[in-house]
Amino acid sequence: MEGGAETEMRRDRWGYPVRTSSDACIAAINAYYHQLLVYGRNRAVILEAPRHDPSCALANALVALYLASQDPTKASSFLSAAASSIEDASSYEKAVFRALSSLIGDGKDEDEALKRHFELLKEYPKDLASLKTAQVLCFYMGRPDLSLNLVEQVLPHNQDQDYVYGMLAFPLLELGRMSDAEMAARKGYEINKNDFWSQHALCHVFQYECRFKEAVSFMEACSSSWNSCSSFMYTHNWWHVALCYLEGHAPLGKVLEVYDNYIWKELERSDAVPGEVYLNALGLFLRIYVRGHMESIEDRLTILADAFKSKAVWHLEWLLDLLALWVLASSKNLYKANELLMSMKSRFHSMGKKKQQLMQKGILLAEAIFEYGSGNYQNVFDILGPDFNAAEFKTVGASDEQIDVFNEVWYDVLLKIGHAFKAIEEIEKQVKKRDGSPFLWRLLEKAYTLEGRDGALHAAEKAKSLEAAYFQ
Repeated sequence: MEGGAETEMRRDRWGYPVRTSSDACIAAINAYYHQLLVYGRNRAVILEAPRHDPSCALANALVALYLASQDPTKASSFLSAAASSIEDASSYEKAVFRALSSLIGDGKDEDEALKRHFELLKEYPKDLASLKTAQVLCFYMGRPDLSLNLVEQVLPHNQDQDYVYGMLAFPLLELGRMSDAEMAARKGYEINKNDFWSQHALCHVFQYECRFKEAVSFMEACSSSWNSCSSFMYTHNWWHVALCYLEGHAPLGKVLEVYDNYIWKELERSDAVPGEVYLNALGLFLRIYVRGHMESIEDRLTILADAFKSKAVWHLEWLLDLLALWVLASSKNLYKANELLMSMKSRFHSMGKKKQQLMQKGILLAEAIFEYGSGNYQNVFDILGPDFNAAEFKTVGASDEQIDVFNEVWYDVLLKIGHAFKAIEEIEKQVKKRDGSPFLWRLLEKAYTLEGRDGALHAAEKAKSLEAAYFQ
């Protein structure tokens, strides 16, 4: 038996050997795997594993991964503990340790980490927790193509497994392969009705294809199963529901009802993670703002802006920082907004060259969003240039649906500064992809009117018919 005596080995959920004599240690590791795959609220369960066996290399490595985003200093000490036990560990544990050690602390190298995860999953393809970790890394690198390669590599070994099809569906939809994504998500949902990532992927497809009523019906039917989800996943699923109501031109009161009862209310839970709630709250409110409904959300927005006067919620996520810049600037907290922007720039300049190249567009977008919130629309255009496309800015850590709000901001800016011709060019491209979006047709109506074009009446009629078709 590799790495030690038979009695010192246990097998984890995937059937791979782990050097420990503690059943409780393995149980905690398996519980952590489950929490990762279901976006659960109790990922801290992994902290129990090294308490039961302080010498278990895998337990310590996984704790280091968990703490990397919570408490980086402690993460390093657990990675060191894993390193000190690695010589006697199984070859599987060594492969996991090798992959994770490139993701944590001073030795962090995302390209190397991804390479090592490919190697790990080639040898140990049933390890869906490592697949999830690698896909999250791809997400923040803006590389859905590599995310798809990873899951396709392991799929032959996991044909009927829980969770793998949701992980297949997400990169497919990010690559625009909506039909394939829908098939994968439906298969994942058939295997396990409580596969929240498959539910979420299916909603993405419905939303992109402007099947708003179908998306809302499906997600609301699933919603009773979400209480065990993390603050992010719980509020993110409800964010999708609220967005579908908004895009389908439901009364704004319906959208705010979802916000009040399911997004903001999450903060009342004792184990809520505020930053994860704020991300979805702001992502919704920027959409509402772009649609000209500022007066309906002003009080709620003030409360949200006040939360970002505290630096404790800065730099949790790049996307959250971008949205925070907007809410601070648009609520006239310009000094605080500028302080956040300067802090983001300072973080950017402290990055290594490779990471700076990746995040260059993130800084550009930060400058533009600060100006947008401040009402300096010409400055936004000057910063982003005439050929802005939000899809090229995904290294800020955003899905297509999350990043698309910045395209909406862009159209708003073009119309406000009188670049109607350019706006028409951009909006017409989007309408070809999403013919069923009332908002895009209303933007087109406005742009045609500004340009004095004949198409304004047709655009208005199209928008009106769509507005009446969904939730009226």
